Amino acid sequence: MRGRNPFDGKPHLTLRDVAEAAGVSEMTVSRVLRNRDDVSAGTRKRVFEAARRLGYVPNKIAGALASSRVNLVGVIIPSLSNMVFPDVLAGIGDILDETPLQPVVGTSKYDPEREERVIYEMLSWRPSGLIVAGLEHTEASRAMMRAAGIPVIEVMDLDGDPVAAAVGISHVDAGRETAREIAARGYTRIGYLGASNFADHRAHKRLKGFEEGLAEAGLTLADRILYDGASGFGTGRRITEALLSRTPDLDFLYYNTDMNAAGGLLYCLAKGMRIPDDIGLAGFNSFEMLEGLPMRIATMDSRRRDIGRSAAELVQAGELTEEKLSLDPVFLPGDTIRARP
Repeated sequence: MRGRNPFDGKPHLTLRDVAEAAGVSEMTVSRVLRNRDDVSAGTRKRVFEAARRLGYVPNKIAGALASSRVNLVGVIIPSLSNMVFPDVLAGIGDILDETPLQPVVGTSKYDPEREERVIYEMLSWRPSGLIVAGLEHTEASRAMMRAAGIPVIEVMDLDGDPVAAAVGISHVDAGRETAREIAARGYTRIGYLGASNFADHRAHKRLKGFEEGLAEAGLTLADRILYDGASGFGTGRRITEALLSRTPDLDFLYYNTDMNAAGGLLYCLAKGMRIPDDIGLAGFNSFEMLEGLPMRIATMDSRRRDIGRSAAELVQAGELTEEKLSLDPVFLPGDTIRARP
């Protein structure tokens, strides 16, 4: 019989579940998971495959604490260098700083297999909650999150199939709304500048919505350029120069992120272009640090800090939930797009 989860009273996975699935004894499972070398390679493979399929994570808390939770909240994000995620962490801190709960951060580097390993390690310490960026995970990661028996909240995105609770925005809708704003201001020759990294699912969902929004207005993208590597001012200048050299009659540039849009703005200003009359620009995310630029970039506020706060509140409540909390992104016209007629 499965053990009882002290967090919510529901059954949780045990060594016996893995042993039955692998067709071995509980002692053998224990030896495999403790990396003992007295188990054959074939048996080890069966045990690991069964544990992975079930979503079983061994408990690293020993002795009297073995059936308890610790006051840690696992937070897994793709990157610490991407400016999107510090705001999410700040929102989590806004809530958890007033509680005994402490966030512990891990990074996936946009690698699903690495994320799976981080989830495994986080859950092995029996945290009180888990907050994970995005909806796209390996099947093993999804299985572990389903079986965790703690509040699991996926954040940033609602365009997909959450494991349990989710807090975020629709990136498809955000892209579609941006396209509507651009079309409503009379721009017709529109270029897109974004990353070639298909692991950035949210950016590609925005592009999908953007093209749908253009289609509603009877428009299509005139050109696009995709880049490898990190976003930033330098990247923005480089891809803007490349795109406008190839398609000089563009009258609007839509960037996957404000950081690239900032570089594009500086390039266009240096070339003497009249913004927003000759050419308009828009980005995404609404980074406060960019307010010192010569012009405020049109952008979409992705509600990052609010997302962090809402996710932390769900963890603090301590209840398993499948709540889907949708926040509305806000379009900010700034100075780089014409006024609506």
